[in-house]
Amino acid sequence: MNGLMAQLAFLATDEGMTGKIFGLDLQIIFDALILALAVFFLFFLLSYFVFNPARDFLRKRQERIESDLATAAEEKREAMEFKAEYDARLKDADAEVDRILSDGKRKAKRRESEIIDAANAESARIMERTQREIELEKSRVRDDVKKEMITVATEMAGRFVSETMTAEKQEQLLDSVLKEMGDSTWQE
Repeated sequence: MNGLMAQLAFLATDEGMTGKIFGLDLQIIFDALILALAVFFLFFLLSYFVFNPARDFLRKRQERIESDLATAAEEKREAMEFKAEYDARLKDADAEVDRILSDGKRKAKRRESEIIDAANAESARIMERTQREIELEKSRVRDDVKKEMITVATEMAGRFVSETMTAEKQEQLLDSVLKEMGDSTWQE
């Protein structure tokens, strides 16, 4: 340690350093200026080759992020519009289904009514035709009964003429003819 102290003492006793605090001379100032220029030049080179590309990269990244955020906001807005449109269409579809179902029910009821009316009309025509047939059959039966009565009356008249009849025989003959024809013939 004595050697270090001795060296410090020698520096302090150096001819050019006597009375100066730092011992600045022209060479140190010149070296400091060159060093400052070198640092400035290095800073300029680093700024041009490293800092500017890094700034550009960060600026582009920030612009891309802002663009992505704007795109995401726009897509979210479009998605909300699409969802609203989808909900409206779904609601319209539900209303359309209800309308179609009610139209179908109304048409079915109208068709049911038409079928029932047609069936009632057909039933009425059948009943009318059946009534006419019944009336025709009654008329035909009446005509047959009249013909039969005429036949019986002519037969009776022929028997009356062929025989001489007594009042007693006429009643017997009349009773026997009536029994042959039956009571139901006279009731109609």
